[in-house]
Amino acid sequence: VSFLIPECGILPEVLKSTIADVGEYYLVRNLSIHELVSHEFIDAFVKKGSCYALTYNTKIDQDNTAALLPNGKLILSVDKDTYEELGLQGRPSQYSGKKVMRYIITIDLTDSGFHPDSKKHNRVLWALKEKKPLEFDFLLAWYNTGAEGSTLKSYFSKNQIRALKPKITFSTLRDLQCPVLQSNELQGKPEESCSTEELFEWLGAVLNQVSLDNKSSSFLSTYCCPQPSTIVEKAFLCTITGFIIPEKIIQLLEQLCCYFGDPKLASWLTLTVHGFADSPVSWRESEHGFHKGGENLYNFVIFRNLDYWLQMAVGTNDDCPP
Repeated sequence: VSFLIPECGILPEVLKSTIADVGEYYLVRNLSIHELVSHEFIDAFVKKGSCYALTYNTKIDQDNTAALLPNGKLILSVDKDTYEELGLQGRPSQYSGKKVMRYIITIDLTDSGFHPDSKKHNRVLWALKEKKPLEFDFLLAWYNTGAEGSTLKSYFSKNQIRALKPKITFSTLRDLQCPVLQSNELQGKPEESCSTEELFEWLGAVLNQVSLDNKSSSFLSTYCCPQPSTIVEKAFLCTITGFIIPEKIIQLLEQLCCYFGDPKLASWLTLTVHGFADSPVSWRESEHGFHKGGENLYNFVIFRNLDYWLQMAVGTNDDCPP
């Protein structure tokens, strides 16, 4: 997650505390996936909040991968051999080509028919525990609204589990050349404002610290800021890296909107969120592939009047966002 505030004054304390409280997450080593379909886990976490899990250091185009979504669906993306050994119902990956080499299995942990001792539950548990045990390192996070009970750390205490904090970096950009934007002009106007596409390209350059000087001596980039533009004396850039859940992003977005409540210089700001390149899903439950890159991201451009632009980008092997 990255946000950029041009013409930034002093950050409000509530925004600082929101940044500091984006929430810890957990890395669990060698977790057998059948533990995620046990009814103890489902009752303690899936049914009492939003639970997120994603296999760690797995490649979506090479390895078996898995993700647990907050709606209670467990998504497995597995190779052909694993799929045949598991014997669970699934569908061919839409990025397999003519010869199907990858399959997607969806298990709804909140299905009314997936209760203890049901044939469906026993079949899934047997397949994942006895027939073809699958073990991964997982990133885990859980969001609940005051529900009491077990915590992820205590529940997986028998496993090798470690709490992690997102990495937060702050930068102050001096004399930054910024495009001029008008919230009601998506296509931009010659000599008046820049388009959404020009802003998106410029923002990518800024977030990657690409020079905007367009010097002929540069071997890396001849990119320059789109026109019309203005020089901003000071801009604030914050980047948060980690397993960040949507509930925390919403809190951050709300506080960024409140930034315009006080008289400040900024006329707009941006919030960019990148998904994991090797996640088996991207938007909702849409299958995610890699091809030459696993890009999937969205970007909010929020204006002082609280108009906003929402930009979404995906790689080649991905469905268009909803």
